[in-house]
Amino acid sequence: MNIMVKQNKLAIGSVQFGIPYGIANVSGLVSPDEVRRILKLAESKGVKTIDTAVAYGDSEKVLGRNNLSQFSVVTKIPSIPDDVKNATRWVENQVSASLCRLKISSYDGLLLHNPLQLLKPYGKEVYRRLVEYKEEGIVSRIGISIYSSEELDVLCDYFQFDLVQAPLNIIDNRLIESGWLKRLREMQTSLHVRSIFMQGLLLLPKEQRPEKFNRWKSLWDRWDKWIEDTGQTPLQACLRHAISFEDVEKVVVGVDSFLQFEQVLNSLDGTYYTPPDNLHTEDVQLLNPSCWSDL
Repeated sequence: MNIMVKQNKLAIGSVQFGIPYGIANVSGLVSPDEVRRILKLAESKGVKTIDTAVAYGDSEKVLGRNNLSQFSVVTKIPSIPDDVKNATRWVENQVSASLCRLKISSYDGLLLHNPLQLLKPYGKEVYRRLVEYKEEGIVSRIGISIYSSEELDVLCDYFQFDLVQAPLNIIDNRLIESGWLKRLREMQTSLHVRSIFMQGLLLLPKEQRPEKFNRWKSLWDRWDKWIEDTGQTPLQACLRHAISFEDVEKVVVGVDSFLQFEQVLNSLDGTYYTPPDNLHTEDVQLLNPSCWSDL
């Protein structure tokens, strides 16, 4: 895989453009000027996909201040509120407002941020509306953003998706162990992976790792030793692992700054070392960042 192919496999994760996000984020929001520089560099390096969401604060609005004509945009519709009387119309309003903020006429991908809501009484109607968006040319692909493969177990018996976004990183191989990495390919469903740095947790030096994660000390000891033995940086290890999967169409990388994005691009090329099996864990309290506040 040459460097241009590796760069094209990246997608810009824009959550930090709209909200301060990530356990390792010390710089807060990315400024609009910095976003402009990041997008210009991305375009020059063949990084053509932007991942965003309605729930990412002002991310869509900030992105919309730039010319996105050369980018493929994937966005996500947030959870449908419980008190909504017409879920389909609510979705339509979300999509219309999102397109307006982004100043685009169509998406490459439109995903549901809370896909299990498709199992609610209004689910089939919402899904049918997403299909209609495809027929109208407003979106090329419809799909879901998931937190665990169990959601695919439930949903794929009833709905067909063009695109799935899911977490995958060196210590989280649930997508592989569950068989869904292979099954998605067989179903001709494209896969975008995120959380390759676990919100930056995997990139932190051991002395900066928050104490609440010490309950997994043996895992971190193995991680630190492997990084040292292979002579990689954590950034290189995480990136090269994620892009090594042929079944992964895009690797979503959250960008905190122009400098960080340069470092990401510079870390793509080089020797790939297969992680040892003892770096994997199935502990959801570590793998799902939404659980971290309870640690």
